[in-house]
Amino acid sequence: MFKRLSILVGAVALAIQPATAQETAQPPIDPVRHDAAQTTVGYIFPPGTYSRVMEQMMGTAMDSVMASVGKMPMRDIAAISGRSPEELEKLGDGSLEEMLTILDPAYDERMKLTMQAMSGEMGALMSTFEPAFRDGLVRAYARRFTIRQLADLNRFFETPTGGLYAAESMVIMADPEVIKKMAEVMPEMMKQMPAMIASLKQATAHLPMPRKPSDLAKADKARLSELLGVPESELGK
Repeated sequence: MFKRLSILVGAVALAIQPATAQETAQPPIDPVRHDAAQTTVGYIFPPGTYSRVMEQMMGTAMDSVMASVGKMPMRDIAAISGRSPEELEKLGDGSLEEMLTILDPAYDERMKLTMQAMSGEMGALMSTFEPAFRDGLVRAYARRFTIRQLADLNRFFETPTGGLYAAESMVIMADPEVIKKMAEVMPEMMKQMPAMIASLKQATAHLPMPRKPSDLAKADKARLSELLGVPESELGK
């Protein structure tokens, strides 16, 4: 599972890279406008912002989300996989948390420790991306706002209220109050998932099914083996 996840993350990162080529088609940013935007971003995204966000999201806020999901009936979870009403009726009246606790008596403690460890690791990881993200914000603000508009923002951010708003503007989306409300609607969102999945299936029903490794021609199988770095005999396992 973790190996597949790392491959997916790497693929997404590579997919994002070509987008930077689009910058060559855009006009250069006025240096004065860029400097003004840099000041703006310095207010709204000071160093350490990512760490603050991850600390809140992986802390008590995430606990409330996990607790909400854990209380979901197993029938609602199973419905997401597309099981028929007849099959759902055969399931017992129990929650996801109850099932997981039966399988793993240390489930609750394991989840808490996992979230704590993930919080530290994700915070450190995201902090390494901060300079690049901040540079992207600077360029985005420089293109979207005029020098006058940026100056107006910066004057506001220089005030005590403006400075506080700017420093909290990114972090507030991970505030426990916001996450709590998200956790409250999570069960209803999960109930809507079967209908959403059915809609997605309908949208792609005309497309051929993805091929399995056993369906591939020899050249394609060899290339896939090379891309994944595994022997052909292990493809599909």
